[in-house]
Amino acid sequence: MTPRQPAPGRRVTGQAPRIYTRTGDRGETGLIGGRRVPKDHPRVEAYGAVDELNAQLGIVRTLLSDTAVASLLDGIQHRLFDLGAELATPSGAPSRRAAAVTTAHVRALEEAIDRYQALLPPLRAFILPGGTPLAAAFHAARTTSRRAERRTVTLARKESVNAEILRYLNRLSDLLFVLARWANHLAGRPDVIWDHGNQEY
Repeated sequence: MTPRQPAPGRRVTGQAPRIYTRTGDRGETGLIGGRRVPKDHPRVEAYGAVDELNAQLGIVRTLLSDTAVASLLDGIQHRLFDLGAELATPSGAPSRRAAAVTTAHVRALEEAIDRYQALLPPLRAFILPGGTPLAAAFHAARTTSRRAERRTVTLARKESVNAEILRYLNRLSDLLFVLARWANHLAGRPDVIWDHGNQEY
C-alpha cells in the first residue's frame, strides 16, 4: 500500500483523485496521519517491501489454476494490504487503527503450511529455485517476503512495530517455500537439488 491511497475502509467520494500529487518530487512522502518523511525512511522501506510482495503474489495468482490455493492467496493479499497500511501509520498517529495482524492470522498460516507440507515428499537436501513457472514465481515471492521481513526488523529497531507482523512475514515466506515445492510436485516435477561443489561455474 502507498500512503496516497485511501486507507482500507475509507470511502472515496466525489471526483477520482489524480494518481500524481507532485508532493513527492523532492524525495519525501506522507505517512498515514500526515507526517512527511524521506522516501528511504525505514517505515517507507518496510511498507514498500510489503507492496512489492503483494505485487509478486499478484503474478503468482495469474499462473494458478488451483482454486483452494488461489483463495488462500487472495486472503493473504488482502491481509498484506492491511498490514502495509499499519506499517504506513506511525505509532501514536490519530488515524492508527487496530492491529492488522494477530496471533490468529499467524496460526492460520501455520495450518496452511502443515496442510500442504503433508502432501509433499520429505525434504532431505537444499533445493534451488526453479522447476515450473509457478514454482519459480512462488520462490520469487518467498524472497520478497524475506526482504519485507528484514525491512520491518530494521524499522522495529527504531520505532514501535506490531510483533505479529514480523511473525506473519516469517511464516509467509515459509508457506511460499512449501507452495513452490507443491507447484512442482503437482506438475510431476522433482525438486531442483543443490549440487554442491560439482558445477563448473
